[in-house]
Amino acid sequence: MVLLSGCSEDAESQWERLALPIGASDRTESMFVLWVAAWIACAVVLVLVLGLMFWAMVRYRRRPGNEVPTQLRYHLPLEVLYTVAPVIIVAIFFAQTVIAQNEMLEKVDDPDHTITVVGSKWQFTFNYLDEEATGGEDVFDFGDTSDPTELWLPVDESVRFDLVSPDVIHSFWIPEFYFKQDVIPGKINSFDVTPTREGVFTGRCAELCGLYHTRMIFKVHVVSRDEYDAHLQKLQAAGQIGQPEGGAEAYRIAGLAEAKKAAAHEENGEDE
Repeated sequence: MVLLSGCSEDAESQWERLALPIGASDRTESMFVLWVAAWIACAVVLVLVLGLMFWAMVRYRRRPGNEVPTQLRYHLPLEVLYTVAPVIIVAIFFAQTVIAQNEMLEKVDDPDHTITVVGSKWQFTFNYLDEEATGGEDVFDFGDTSDPTELWLPVDESVRFDLVSPDVIHSFWIPEFYFKQDVIPGKINSFDVTPTREGVFTGRCAELCGLYHTRMIFKVHVVSRDEYDAHLQKLQAAGQIGQPEGGAEAYRIAGLAEAKKAAAHEENGEDE
């Protein structure tokens, strides 16, 4: 009954993807292969280890009249196996992870759109840069914990995300894209992606960033180009033009300038 309670017609064959949602970007294939391969490898190891354990329990169980065997004994071949096998498994996992990572982070020569994502306590701000729909004006959208931001993307068009933060480490995650990346103060992380199907998805921060981390969510609307342009024009008409102050501050590490200033005063023997 407990197992059946987790089944739903809305799951859309989730068992076939081993709990992954249906992919919605051009970067999902390599991550899907890595995810499924990892589960298969873990299942093989589990079956092998449990099989050996139960075989040893049955084959070498204590029988009536037999003395208890020595409980401490070296077995060099087994010890070599226990050392070498995990190293091989980890090496294969590492190699496949690097391959998947390189494919996920491969850059587009000339992306159709560029969006700066500002992660701050505790909501995302999205800056849409140099869009044709707004006559080349930058527009932005923002929100708060009670009214989360919405991200709009055109289907089948490449987007470059530049990720910045003015305060603490966040993580930009859209589960249907099979990808997330950290948003680190003082560092610009970026990745390119092309949404491949329309729909409304839920994005979230995947890094524990503070008190209201659980409310750091946002809706992702993957729509037609006409709907995308109309949304940006709506932001323009609302006066959300340019990049908000958080966007500029996000390129600096919070408190660093003040710390340098205080150190300079101390070095010169001056009062702040």
